[in-house]
Amino acid sequence: MRKLYAIGELLIDFTPTGQGGSLHAVEQFTKHAGGAPANVAAVSAKLGHSAALLSQVGQDAFGDFLIETVKQAGVDTQYIAQTTEGETSLAFVSLTADGERDFLFYRRNAADLLYRPAQLPANLLTAHDILHFCSVNLVDSPMKQTHEAMIAQAHQAGCLVSFDPNVRLPLWHDADACRQTILQFLPSAHIVKLSDEELLFLTHMKDEQQAVESLLQGKVQVIFVTHGAQGASLYTKQQHVKVSADVVQAIDTTGAGDAFIGAILSMLLQKNITIEGIEAFCETFATPLLSFANRYAGASTTKHGAIRSYPTLQEIPFSF
Repeated sequence: MRKLYAIGELLIDFTPTGQGGSLHAVEQFTKHAGGAPANVAAVSAKLGHSAALLSQVGQDAFGDFLIETVKQAGVDTQYIAQTTEGETSLAFVSLTADGERDFLFYRRNAADLLYRPAQLPANLLTAHDILHFCSVNLVDSPMKQTHEAMIAQAHQAGCLVSFDPNVRLPLWHDADACRQTILQFLPSAHIVKLSDEELLFLTHMKDEQQAVESLLQGKVQVIFVTHGAQGASLYTKQQHVKVSADVVQAIDTTGAGDAFIGAILSMLLQKNITIEGIEAFCETFATPLLSFANRYAGASTTKHGAIRSYPTLQEIPFSF
């Protein structure tokens, strides 16, 4: 059976119980499971596919909660370790009236950053699987080395690699170090998903087409660029397609980008798409791919939190 493997952070998102205030003004928070790789794995599982998360949390109550939550979402948790060396990461999130966010992170001794290459299972991936990763855990740490080892395993196995930088500058000491690290890892992925703001951050180019073309190098075959409420675009070396998003009443955009790329990867799993066929498939089915991913991500913003807000395939079916 084909499987999505996501590697990276698993953390607690504390979001305001109310809405429309700064973190300074918020008095009550609600606890949610989060972390971009975990979110993507949960999307795939909720859409009926096999998905696993490779991560590490603390040997603490928050870690127990996270493992239980992703397990309930259908994610394979056997590769999630717990440790007493570090604590489970926390993120406090403020929500504006339109559902946009600001973050404050507590992860100075983060358990996920201590996940070591020696903890990885050998020969885990096959040519029929997909490996997905983000940039939060690419700061200098054992977990960065673990990413490098897992990506090398993916390339050796011949499986698709997906990269969503999911830039969080407060977690980096230097914005340029973040940019350079992302640009270092980006050519190792076959599929890249970026927001329009991240594209500008990485390339310093205001022309989207020109910016994307500068990143279509190395192994990169397909780039998705999301534009929030305006929809999303798909780029290959030969094609550009943009699809508008449906109008929704967003109350919390946490995890919406993860919902988008998770929906895309789920469709690739369903159609059994491999490296050899990814570019042609995306060019042929660009519009239905983008339409479903936009619709799925939009629906996720109408509820609070990330994992618990993701619809199932029965709630938002797709076919083409």
